[in-house]
Amino acid sequence: MSMLNVFHVAGSALNAQSLRLNTTASNLANADSITSSNGQPYKAKQVVFAATPMAGPGAQGVRVTQVVESAAPMRMTYDPKSPAANAEGYVALPNVNVVEEMTNMISASRAYQTNAEVMGTAKSLMEKTLAIGQ
Repeated sequence: MSMLNVFHVAGSALNAQSLRLNTTASNLANADSITSSNGQPYKAKQVVFAATPMAGPGAQGVRVTQVVESAAPMRMTYDPKSPAANAEGYVALPNVNVVEEMTNMISASRAYQTNAEVMGTAKSLMEKTLAIGQ
């Protein structure tokens, strides 16, 4: 794999992890929202990744294929005085699990940082290679 392919692969990972971080931030920001823009409780979103061929032979990057809503059930809390309560007095809250989202954010942040370091190391190696040729 050429050094330029390293930049393509790491760059694709940076883009994917950036979207993952933004999605996680959106989930955390809406963790206690009773309604979203469509009038229903907010549904947690998850990013789906897939391998994608890159410029060189054997080089595989990553891309986001879609952002899907979580299939987890909504959290139900009893609050009969709420205007959003159903006939039994329960209010449907977002299906965002804050602990899982924080874990996801730490994982995405570390993956982003690692790929940024890969790009930095590749740049340093290219500079040293060029210095040898001078």
